[in-house]
Amino acid sequence: MESASSPTDDSEQTALELLEQLRCHPDLLKAVENASPVERVNQKKLRKKFPAELVREAVALYEARQRGHERLPHADDLWLTRTGLEQATTWDVAVHKAKRFKNQSTMADLCCGIGIDTAALSQNTSVLAIDSNSLMVRRATWNSEILGNPSQVTGEVDDVTCREWTGWFVHADPDRRGERPRPTRHLEAYLPDLHWMQRILETARGGAIKVGPASNWPQHFANNFCEIELVSLAGECREATVWFGELAGQLARRATNLTTGESLTGNPSVESRKITPLDAFLCEPDPAVIRSGLIETLAENHSLSRIDYNEEYLTASQKPETSLVTPFAVEAILSAGLKHIRRYFMTQPRQHYEIKCRRLPVDVESVRRRLPLGDGQPSTIIFCHIAGQSRAVVARRL
Repeated sequence: MESASSPTDDSEQTALELLEQLRCHPDLLKAVENASPVERVNQKKLRKKFPAELVREAVALYEARQRGHERLPHADDLWLTRTGLEQATTWDVAVHKAKRFKNQSTMADLCCGIGIDTAALSQNTSVLAIDSNSLMVRRATWNSEILGNPSQVTGEVDDVTCREWTGWFVHADPDRRGERPRPTRHLEAYLPDLHWMQRILETARGGAIKVGPASNWPQHFANNFCEIELVSLAGECREATVWFGELAGQLARRATNLTTGESLTGNPSVESRKITPLDAFLCEPDPAVIRSGLIETLAENHSLSRIDYNEEYLTASQKPETSLVTPFAVEAILSAGLKHIRRYFMTQPRQHYEIKCRRLPVDVESVRRRLPLGDGQPSTIIFCHIAGQSRAVVARRL
């Protein structure tokens, strides 16, 4: 359901009418899907049967749906835009967050965009989807029909900064782009801005604010009695969620690997554990653990040790029983110079080389091109600091 609020100007009204027309032409959407790549670019054949402006919208929708396949279920049926998709939450992450909102009343999804979080939230509770852009609200309500429970969604066009959210549970997704071509890492440049986010923390009953994992959130939310959750999926840190109020956990940080469902909670430590020599296994922490500042907590919980104060890599005498690290069985420890590495592999060349580096500047492709190829099992070469020295660790990914 969508409120009767009207678009803000004539151009938005025209775009909204065009979007409505597009929905009424499944034959056009099918024709674009069946067209060749060349036909979708020049659009001449399609424009013989359909209005040019509708064809442009249909092609843009098709391209956005193709991009959406890796992140969203039923992408071929969703109402997407390229920018909306880039801002949107990956479906698995949205479902994960929605579980914490289950059965909460007076729930609002602020700056809802194309409505992926709205749809996930609507599976467990009633939700007001609100955005200043009427086209996004329309897409959010349509997408809830595909991914969520439309009977639990109310769409509304409004400026979220002009309303008070006292007593509400809220999910907020401020725009990381604004008028810029690329997302910013500075929360001060988000729209709505940092001041509005901090106001939400003070007035709403509880909820979540979605921010970029690489943004400068540690500078602004470290002392707000919040729980910051970093979420990884398929080896990539996807989102930082600022949980606050009644929905915040007791500890300051949480790292969650959504691929396995394993989580780690704790308070970031400023003191590092004792440095130890590299043992039988070198372990790379999950990116959510690294960004959350919970490496020391992870090490303490799983009997791991650091190999250098300037490295995130850990070591263990036995393979760790946790999905929050990627373990590598150590084969050799070499000097980081290319000549030493080439000499080692000349007598036992490998089929493939995976090359990893975090802190040492390495031209990965240049190194790979100069290594000998052979029949040996694939190897991983990890460039890192060990006890203050630059080293290349030859290892096997487990």
